[in-house]
Amino acid sequence: MSELLELGLAEAARLVRERKVSPVELVEASLARIRAHDGVLRSFITVFEEQAMQVARAAELLSGAGHELGPLQGIPIALKDNVAVRGSRTTAGSKILADWLPEADATVTTRLRQAGAIFIGKTNMHEFAWGGTSANPHYGAVRNPWDPARFPAGSSGGSAVAVAARFCFGAIGTDTGGSIRLPSAINGIVGLRPTYGRVSNHGVIPLAWSMDTVGPMTRTVEDCALMFGAIAGFDPKDAGSAQRACDDYLKDLGGGCRGLRIGIVPGYFFEHLQAPVHDAVKEALATFVDLGAELVDIDIGNIHGNISAQLTIESAEPSTYHQRNLRERPQDYGDDVRTLLEAGELLLATQYLQAQRYRALLRAEFLEAFRKVDVFVCPSLPFVATRIGETRVEIEPGQDEDMLSAIMQFTGVASLTGLPSLNVPCGFDPDGLPIGMQIIGRPFAEAALLRAGQAFQEATAFHKRAPVLG
Repeated sequence: MSELLELGLAEAARLVRERKVSPVELVEASLARIRAHDGVLRSFITVFEEQAMQVARAAELLSGAGHELGPLQGIPIALKDNVAVRGSRTTAGSKILADWLPEADATVTTRLRQAGAIFIGKTNMHEFAWGGTSANPHYGAVRNPWDPARFPAGSSGGSAVAVAARFCFGAIGTDTGGSIRLPSAINGIVGLRPTYGRVSNHGVIPLAWSMDTVGPMTRTVEDCALMFGAIAGFDPKDAGSAQRACDDYLKDLGGGCRGLRIGIVPGYFFEHLQAPVHDAVKEALATFVDLGAELVDIDIGNIHGNISAQLTIESAEPSTYHQRNLRERPQDYGDDVRTLLEAGELLLATQYLQAQRYRALLRAEFLEAFRKVDVFVCPSLPFVATRIGETRVEIEPGQDEDMLSAIMQFTGVASLTGLPSLNVPCGFDPDGLPIGMQIIGRPFAEAALLRAGQAFQEATAFHKRAPVLG
């Protein structure tokens, strides 16, 4: 049964359609692996053992009768625990929502059901998605499957670990300042932050309204494209949803990257990095050149202000959402999240508005740059996984710094500008810890990112390595 879990999502879905593998076998394999190993990794808050098996048996009967249930037919998928599932506990990793049973599905939940996915459980996360470690004081710290003494990043740490550890074939994460891409990089998987408005946020507990996105986390780019196609599209229930037609994200996936113009920002993209990260992403760029791409230096004059602007917006907006509970139930928040929410209330309106003005400026600079390049490539974060509990990180020898600001060095670019960004595994450090790179594209150009990522994965084998669980 464990061999079934080594299948890719797309391959498993094909075998289910051909009736060579049954949904019951896939769900049983997932549940057995979760029972065996998640006591250590703590990637799930809730596991849907009974419900998943009921749905799997029904899917098997329908499949046997010749019914096509969708592109994810019979595939075990995990949902981050800030995504509503009708009648099932949705906590957002918090004590405050510990007993909340949503009356309706989130839109992304509905679309995955319609695509035939089977929900295996709700994943652990940084409380209310406000943090980058997934060290949850209420449900336990999520641990990295490559080294359980290390953190998995966050806030979608549980989703990333569940995918990397082969507990499921794909998972949903949310990304405000990097919460899909960061744990994807740290855990060696693929993660897509779509263009803002491409995937509905309806039914997802917000962190910062103006930057929140929902996206897929998988082991391969092909799997990511398949899952993304199932959830993308306009939703009238979400005021921020874009009324724009979706592409067929699988149609030209194997089109390669010959002639692709890759933008590099000198003085930023390869500054302030741990050496293994620097070397891995540089090697990835060399691979792209070997595949026919061209590297182009691009000046983004105001890029250095992005961390400050991001922290301002990502502090003010969550504090607005949590204002009442912060006054009435402050003791029910974890210490780190409560501190961040209290700090957000101290920001001035002028600071928030200046940060929003900066966003518009940075977006305009990137949109102008896309006249000269097709995508940008940079690291996903400047360091590899640190030990659980550490709040500071050493990037340059002898100098440690606050992890929260350091972790956002590169992911904040796409978050602030609303651009799509794909994390792809691109190497390992000497201790065997994964390293990821971002491919950032034009608005609604996710298909181009996926093609570039697919070309890289066809030429490399980093995505084929799996953590060995004890």
